[in-house]
Amino acid sequence: MAASDDDAHLIVCRLDELLLERGMTLAQLAKLVDMSVVNLSILKNNRGRAIRFSTLTRLCQVLQCRPGDLFDISVG
Repeated sequence: MAASDDDAHLIVCRLDELLLERGMTLAQLAKLVDMSVVNLSILKNNRGRAIRFSTLTRLCQVLQCRPGDLFDISVG
């Protein structure tokens, strides 16, 4: 299924890399930020369409990173 222009974006989530660097599993992160593994998986697999600032804040606190460490822009 092709994405419509409204759904297309170039933002990519680097959650896999950050988890690997920290030796943490998605399940551990989900527990620490009080989110479901399913919702984190959607984010990790670049299927998310939005993120709340409160969620982004919790992720950055737990992962000890900045929003720019968690998200990047794809340049082709």
